[in-house]
Amino acid sequence: MTTAADIMHPGAQSIPATETLDRAAQLMRRLDVGALPVSDADGRMCGILTDRDIVIGCVSHGQDPSRMTTGDLVRGTPRWIDADAGIDEVLEEMRTHQIRRLPVIEDKRLVGMISEADLAHHLSDSQIASFVGSVYT
Repeated sequence: MTTAADIMHPGAQSIPATETLDRAAQLMRRLDVGALPVSDADGRMCGILTDRDIVIGCVSHGQDPSRMTTGDLVRGTPRWIDADAGIDEVLEEMRTHQIRRLPVIEDKRLVGMISEADLAHHLSDSQIASFVGSVYT
């Protein structure tokens, strides 16, 4: 059985909710990613910040990204999947919540991230078509 750990991009890194958006953008550039899990003071994931969030939630409003924090922009309950979860569980989680990136957790620690690109490399054409149809409609 193919698991989340098999298809994830390993070594995902989180950023504290107290870190500024300009620092988050710099980390995204350095890691060549478009999203970062955000962690609270206890190290628990409290959301995901995307490059689009920074542009739409901060820059487009004329706010200073060196004065806003990642915690200022994250909303809602973060979604994640256990590293041992099967591919069907991964797809169901992403479909149900219409998300494009899914953090992977093992022993309560962030170990990776699954993106659409990861799915494209590991799914059949029919699985990809079904996923895209459900997330983008």
